[in-house]
Amino acid sequence: MTAVGPGVLAIDAAAEAARIAAAMRAALRDLGRRGFVVALSGGVDSAVCAALAAGAVGPSRVLALSLPEVEAPADAVARAQRIAAVIGIDCIVQDITATLDAIGCYRARDEAIRRVVPGYGPGWKSKIAIRGGVDGRCNAFDLIVQDPDGGIQTHRLDPGSLMAIVAATSFKQRVRKTIEYFHADRLHYADVGTPNRLEYDQGFFVKQGDGAADVKPIAHLYKTQVCELARWLGLPDDVWRSEPTTGTYSLAQTQEEFFFGLPLPQLDCALWALNHGLPASELARLLGIDERRAAHIYRDIRQKRRGTRYLHAAPLLTAPVPEVPAG
Repeated sequence: MTAVGPGVLAIDAAAEAARIAAAMRAALRDLGRRGFVVALSGGVDSAVCAALAAGAVGPSRVLALSLPEVEAPADAVARAQRIAAVIGIDCIVQDITATLDAIGCYRARDEAIRRVVPGYGPGWKSKIAIRGGVDGRCNAFDLIVQDPDGGIQTHRLDPGSLMAIVAATSFKQRVRKTIEYFHADRLHYADVGTPNRLEYDQGFFVKQGDGAADVKPIAHLYKTQVCELARWLGLPDDVWRSEPTTGTYSLAQTQEEFFFGLPLPQLDCALWALNHGLPASELARLLGIDERRAAHIYRDIRQKRRGTRYLHAAPLLTAPVPEVPAG
């Protein structure tokens, strides 16, 4: 290893867990809240956040939620309940399918898909996949559909159809967050946001959906570091070893396929290298790729940062209100 290598992402898990726990307790004092609500997806990020919250204030002051819907992974509830049991926290399960149906989530999405695939209807499945950015081109998105007989079609998405599909599916994250805040309000708890550093930096979240929270304990940690914490916290191996998915579309879909364009361990290294000012040649050496592709990866990270600035933005005022702190 020269300037960068796998070891740069290593952390002292015990020390980091203790530091985060202290920060979470301080957040509760600042917010005037009693405990934490965490929505468990079944993945490693929410599991680590729940375990950190329990370590900070005790399991009796942490409530887990499992909020499945008809298109969620079949094992999502069982995984969430198993994680909650390992941590020792209560877990409430509430299916949000009826709410999403009533609000028009599935209808609006299917109407947008039918602009591209007129025959799309009951029994079909779908997902979206990104391509181009890490190869030096502009990012574009494909719609992948599966008909009831198992046949697969891939279609290039025009911007209008893409935005309509994403807007409709974002109901899922926003409805879940509404339920999280119901429980947070009734218990006088704080809501925990679960993005890791890749998601937070690159804007892989829904504004006022999974992007909303009172405290985000792991937003500074790379995915590799979150998995290291999961091991130290004693979470089940399959929770931190499994490939991260979106859990949003009816066809199985990885986060790499939908948004990042790279395996997450590679993106960890790329983001770390860019953040530390290392040249593309050094990233190329680390990942075993040519320097031109490494430069494309840096460019894609910067483009995603610019393109998702809106997601991080606080409400803009047209004139200051000096009596109320901004933020």
